[in-house]
Order: sequence, then C-alpha cells, then structure tokens
Amino acid sequence: MIHLSPSLLAADFANLQRDIELAQEGGADFIHVDVMDGAFVPNISIGLPVVKSIKPHIKGVVDVHLMIESPERYLEEFRKAGADLITVHVEATHHIHRAVQQIHDLGAKAGVAINPGTPVSMLEPIIGEVDMVLVMSVNPGFGGQKFIPYSLEKLKQVKALAKAAGREDLLIQVDGGVTLNNAREIIEAGANVLVAGSAVFDGKAAKENAQAFIELFKEV
Repeated sequence: MIHLSPSLLAADFANLQRDIELAQEGGADFIHVDVMDGAFVPNISIGLPVVKSIKPHIKGVVDVHLMIESPERYLEEFRKAGADLITVHVEATHHIHRAVQQIHDLGAKAGVAINPGTPVSMLEPIIGEVDMVLVMSVNPGFGGQKFIPYSLEKLKQVKALAKAAGREDLLIQVDGGVTLNNAREIIEAGANVLVAGSAVFDGKAAKENAQAFIELFKEV
C-alpha cells in the first residue's frame, strides 16, 4: 500500500485544521509535521503546542519529522503531544540506536532519516530496528525545493538493504520535491510513503490534490 503524508510546512498556518481535514477528505492517511530548530537546519517551524493542538483533527498517522539537534531531549514530549510516528536524523545524534529504542519504549513507531549527502550505508546498523526510513530528496529546511534526481538511486539502495535484512515490511518515505509528475518513478524506485507539501496544499484545493495522488497510487 502506498501512503500519502501531506507536509504541513506548506499548509496555511492560519487554517491548519481546515487544511488537514481537506487533505484527509482527499485520502491522505498520514499527516507530516516538520519540526525545525534553526540549528540542525536553517529554519524554525513548529513545535509541541502545535502538534498537541492539531492531534484531535488527525484521523490517521501523526507523522512527526524531527529536524533538531539531539532529538532525544524531546522524544517523550512529542509522544505525549500526539506523535504516532517519530523520525530522527542519523546526523543529529551520536546515539541513533538509543533514540530508536527510546521511541519504541514510548509506544510510538520509529523512523530514521538521512540527508541527501548521507550514504545509505549509514542505515545498515539500524535497519532491523526501525519502522521507517526517510530519504530526504532535498536539503532539509525549506519547502518548495526541487527533487534531487539521485534520490531515486538512494531509494533503490534502501529497498535492497531492507530486503537483505528481511524487512520487506519497512516503510520507505521520501520527502522533498514530490509532485504528481515524479510520484510514479519515486514509487517504482521503492518508496511507499510520499511526503508532499506544495503539491497538496495549493490554496484551498488540498482535497482535490490529495485525491489526484491517491488515484495515481492505484495505478502503480
């Protein structure tokens, strides 16, 4: 099954509830929440109070992507705020295995993300422990960037690594520059969770845009 996880980074922050509901009406079963600290990435986005406030309006998976230094400091708080799936970056912590274990101990699903410049080999020690791998297909920090073509090769490598580890159940997420024009080749490369921001939250057409992705997923 292919999942759509619309990124709230591209939503109307004055109307988050409306945009979340529209995306879900269109078929989105994940909602992607980008948390940035201005240190790990050159931007500051949203934090714990916003996650807590939108949780009641999300019917599916609250997909929290922590782009912050030393994420272990805040894992418990984000879980309490309503995160169902928490993703941390291998580049942001010296103890990635401990962070994954902590997320599981909190009762959430654990994801691990890699930036465009990070090789897939960095995932080898942890691939058997995580629920999801996130391949960043842009340099994290800002929405609206163009998809980095080499990301397709990295998705293939992650899929091969998962298969070798007996993890055919692994969620493989891609985030950055995802559109209806490249979604098919992204899925064919191995992704089964697509994060889309600008391609979904375009004015008040989030429902129709999400529906278009879901229809495409049915064809792949």
